[in-house]
Amino acid sequence: MEPTLPPAHGANAPVAAGSGPAPRGETGENARGDGERPSRDPAHGWEPAPLDLDTYLSRIGYDGPLEPTLETLRALQWAHAATIPFANATVQLDGLPALDLASLQERLVHGGRGGYCYEQNILFGTVLDRLGFRVTPLRARILMGADADTTRADGHAVLRVDVAGGAWLVDVGVGGVGPLGPVELAEGTEVTIGGWTYRMDRAPDGMWLLRHLAADGWENVYKFTLAPAYRVDYEDGNYIAANHPRSPFSRGLIAQRNGPHVRYAVNGLEFSVTRPGERRETRELDPGELPDVLRDTFGLELTEEQYRELVRIAVSDSGSERAGPLQG
Repeated sequence: MEPTLPPAHGANAPVAAGSGPAPRGETGENARGDGERPSRDPAHGWEPAPLDLDTYLSRIGYDGPLEPTLETLRALQWAHAATIPFANATVQLDGLPALDLASLQERLVHGGRGGYCYEQNILFGTVLDRLGFRVTPLRARILMGADADTTRADGHAVLRVDVAGGAWLVDVGVGGVGPLGPVELAEGTEVTIGGWTYRMDRAPDGMWLLRHLAADGWENVYKFTLAPAYRVDYEDGNYIAANHPRSPFSRGLIAQRNGPHVRYAVNGLEFSVTRPGERRETRELDPGELPDVLRDTFGLELTEEQYRELVRIAVSDSGSERAGPLQG
């Protein structure tokens, strides 16, 4: 059994220094307490439903400052990305994931499940918005190693956060190669987060291009523009990701968890481990191992019946042709 990742808090997380936490607890407004919403357009703003901030922070193991600073952003993203796994258990068990804030909190915060990009980044974007960050939802085109001039659907949700006089790409919902911290939107920027290195470039068509340093050199992750996404864009993308017959999320079980020095992934019964600068190590799981791996390595909290159903799905998916690049 592979070791589990420690929760990103205490000595394990890059907690910022500050003058003390902003107000915590359940709130329907941002943490500045003035009732003003950072996002003015309701079509691409953040849902103003109550947010159980205390339980969310406990879920990700974060007890540091909450002022809307770059240091706080880094610490929160590190904790969220290292704790809440990227997974499609909801799609496989229940069908289309609801994206309203109450449902997201029920699954990812209170229910111990993971989620894919729409679930993860809507939840995280809402948290940041409530804390007073200026957050803009965006859409990206997944490349996952393909050439930068490749054109694919903009089916991936990402965030732009404006803080500390700059603009930053923030993404807690990309499987496998997701950054554990913000990446500045400045051409040629390179940043190492944990053991993983990223670079921000421009694609031939002028879009922003996120790349990561793999064992064999730089690989493209996705490209994107800064045009704001609307709620209907995310709803449509969510529907396609959960239902399209070629979507990897509709075809079988996927779970991934990123840590500072190791990444774990399950695709059906295929279990893989990747470390910085090394090639991916892969082995086939025995069906009886899968529940413990999902529980102990990925942190998915399910009922025994749900674990059995995911085993059945993984066994039926074993050996089938893998779908295209991960989106959602």
